[in-house]
Amino acid sequence: MYNIIEGTNEELTKIASGLGLTYDEIVMLRNYFRGLGRNPTDIEIQAIAQGWSEHSCYKSSKLYLKKYFSGLKSDYTILTMEDDAGVISFDSNYAYVVKMESHNHPSAVEPYGGAATGVGGIIRDVLCMGAQPVALVDSLYFGDPDNEKGNLTERFIINRVVGGIRDYGNRVGIPTVAGSVNFNPIYNGMPLVNAGCIGIVRKDRVVRSRISKEGDLLIVCGGRTGRDGIHGVNFASKILKADNEENRNAVQLGNPIIKEPLIHAILEANEAGIIDGMKDLGGGGLSSAVSEMLFAGGMSGIINLDRVLLKDSNMEPWEIWVSESQERMFLAIDPSNLEKIKKIFGKWGIEYSVIGETLKSPNLIIQHNGEKILDMDLSFLTGGPVYARSYRKPEKVEKTVLDREPENYRNFILEFLSNPNICSRFNIVRQYDFTVRGNTIVKPFAGMPNHETHSDATIIKPVEESYQGLCLTSGSIPEMVRIDPYWGTMHVLSEGYRNILSSGGTPHSVVDALNFGNPENPETMYRFVESIHAISDFCRATGLPLVSGNVSFYNETDWEILPTPNMLLIGKIEDIRKAKTVEAKHSRNPVYLAGTIIPDLAGSQYSSAMHTGHSILPHMNIDELIALKEDIDSSKDSIESMHDISTGGLLMSILEMSFGSQYGIEADISNIPGRTNEKLFSELGNGILIEVKKSDEEKFLKSFSRSKLEKIGVTIEGEVRIMENGRYILSEKSNKLRSVWEKGLDSYI
Repeated sequence: MYNIIEGTNEELTKIASGLGLTYDEIVMLRNYFRGLGRNPTDIEIQAIAQGWSEHSCYKSSKLYLKKYFSGLKSDYTILTMEDDAGVISFDSNYAYVVKMESHNHPSAVEPYGGAATGVGGIIRDVLCMGAQPVALVDSLYFGDPDNEKGNLTERFIINRVVGGIRDYGNRVGIPTVAGSVNFNPIYNGMPLVNAGCIGIVRKDRVVRSRISKEGDLLIVCGGRTGRDGIHGVNFASKILKADNEENRNAVQLGNPIIKEPLIHAILEANEAGIIDGMKDLGGGGLSSAVSEMLFAGGMSGIINLDRVLLKDSNMEPWEIWVSESQERMFLAIDPSNLEKIKKIFGKWGIEYSVIGETLKSPNLIIQHNGEKILDMDLSFLTGGPVYARSYRKPEKVEKTVLDREPENYRNFILEFLSNPNICSRFNIVRQYDFTVRGNTIVKPFAGMPNHETHSDATIIKPVEESYQGLCLTSGSIPEMVRIDPYWGTMHVLSEGYRNILSSGGTPHSVVDALNFGNPENPETMYRFVESIHAISDFCRATGLPLVSGNVSFYNETDWEILPTPNMLLIGKIEDIRKAKTVEAKHSRNPVYLAGTIIPDLAGSQYSSAMHTGHSILPHMNIDELIALKEDIDSSKDSIESMHDISTGGLLMSILEMSFGSQYGIEADISNIPGRTNEKLFSELGNGILIEVKKSDEEKFLKSFSRSKLEKIGVTIEGEVRIMENGRYILSEKSNKLRSVWEKGLDSYI
């Protein structure tokens, strides 16, 4: 029993620290329970502590999220920012369901388990909307692969995170099809693991994460409840401290072998129409799932913890309530359907228990061994505080910086190709089964067998009887967001938007996973607010809905990470047979640069390689981006292949188009504005490299009328030649360059 009613300031401070609350928050609780004339029980204060954590109630971000993200819907959105995942119309009969979340703190402590349960949790978020999960996405941010300081070497973290994603996704039978990988020493010991999932559901079978029927039975099914993952949300809501045993205990244990039949059972029950409401048991466990689902539907309930199936029979009631054990789902069903769901669970070998029922009452009641151990107003329990955190623009001296040019471009390019942020991702992505289920149309790699290159976006075919597809791309550019959080986030969104366009799709929806440091730091809060301001402005300008999201704060150890707004963009393509891929298709086809390259190296990998510090980031021209979309839409029939200009600049776009094919590119960059290094390596602007059918060049030029267009070369056999003002900067066999590029991660993975 916590004595907070009569506790001294020193005692309250100690209690607050142990629960992950602030002193002001424990005073709020003291005043509340003084009004009730009693101290809280253990389970009550533990439930409040996890419900009021940053991870659960978004107390630092909620005010600003509402300010900037309200109204970011469209006429084809079905559910946005209301339930566990976004639901968006796919066609007249089906909707796609999407969510992305971080699992950063657990992955820093136990990389394999943290990454694996991040995948498991995001699958459940999509499943609880009644959808069949069809694809996984992951965006990963690691430190310097050569770093050996800290409790875990960076190489160990990298390999274990990748292993956790690989083993969970492969074993549960859902393809990992898209994502990104970024390396920066700032993430040493503090990796960011952003996992996303896409599902498909018939519109008449969408399930809500709420229940509005009185008298419904409340069921927990799937895995048993244990002591793994206790205080997980509290642990994820504070700065990570090394050598803290509580950290390891807070990491959940995943089991994809249970998850696979659980998915089948849930989908069968949903198809039978017997689920009235559903929520996954993730962060906060029963405490979050029960409270949030009941309160969202205007209900309350009575729960009997004796009925929860346990891994360990001597668990305390509060441990059962806040445990984050994995592979569990929470359902509400009508009593008349109990026998039906019992048969379904029996068929798939799924354990379940009826733990309570819904009531029309303001208070949630929990019993254990015949004793009432919690009796609290749900609005207070789930509400949590809301903070208007102050924010302040960091002071910096803004000055224009020119990056030095290499003495020998050929030698520099050969070294640049092996840079972990530039080289191929084969060593990572080939560990994932990205073709299981047979609906991956454009894979993470495109081109000739055993001679592939990176795709701009992957394309999946989620409905068997339809040729419509979804284009998926995910990533961030932390180096740009560090310089200017507003315009850096705009450039992140521009890249994702162009990835969809380059694949032949039309941008359709946006999902965010926002990774930042300590929100109590005004400069961190400034970066966060500016970043979501940019997301809001981008969505309003392009007409794209923001359909779901996640905020992860306190991502720091001895230092703060780079601000990392990871953006997942989903596009639609009306006919997957007309998808565009990156690799060059034929010899002597003209190659055009569409859009502009800003002659500035701020935030680029070239600048990082040269150790140049930039303090000014050029703006992104969103009107140009929209015009580019209109031009591509009207010219697709004349286009053979496309590749956006992003990481590594124009140079890497030329090379990657060549790496997946027997054809290279001969380019003359003389007419592109800027110095040589800016032309080749700038990652700013709205540029897309386009290979045009030779026979359709005139037709292409007539239809591509809104955007800037510059013919820079032609496709050729087996070589890459880049010329400026009559001299060759690079003239090399494509295969020689590719052999360096494809082996860049061999020493680490």
